Amino acid sequence: MLDVGRILIFTGDGKGKTTAALGMALRACGHGLRVKIVQFIKSAAATGEFAAMGKFDSVEFVQTGLGFVPAENDPDFHLHESAAARALQIAGEAIQSKTYDMVILDEICNAIHKKLIKEDDVISLIRHVESPLCLVLTGRGASDRLMALADTVTVMQCRKHAYQQNIPAQKGVEY
Repeated sequence: MLDVGRILIFTGDGKGKTTAALGMALRACGHGLRVKIVQFIKSAAATGEFAAMGKFDSVEFVQTGLGFVPAENDPDFHLHESAAARALQIAGEAIQSKTYDMVILDEICNAIHKKLIKEDDVISLIRHVESPLCLVLTGRGASDRLMALADTVTVMQCRKHAYQQNIPAQKGVEY
């Protein structure tokens, strides 16, 4: 069990936000802590992180996302809103359950930025976090309001990326 609750945010346009959060999950597992990971946008269960985390009894990994989020005027946008709302509900249940030592809300900042969920709802959720839970939020576009609630904020900055050189995503590196 953790001594004190924490709220961490990994945001920015650079690579490594989810990877940093999953590294925390790995570290927590090494100490016998219980972890819940909720992915808000990602939907591919064939990723390395989904397979790896499934090997730990102390980790529960839930994907609720539907993948690439279409424009707000796309007829399928509401499906993504519903999926994100479900993720937020699962996150709230995990936080209130006191079953987990760490809850990771992967790409929740993207979900807010893309207007799938309301920032005020996420802030309300964060304000209900009780010590000693560690809450980790990831995704591009974390707002100043959200970052003000965190104890630790890391902004990943992209200086150069393989995609810019037409190098496709690689198994074990990007997924």
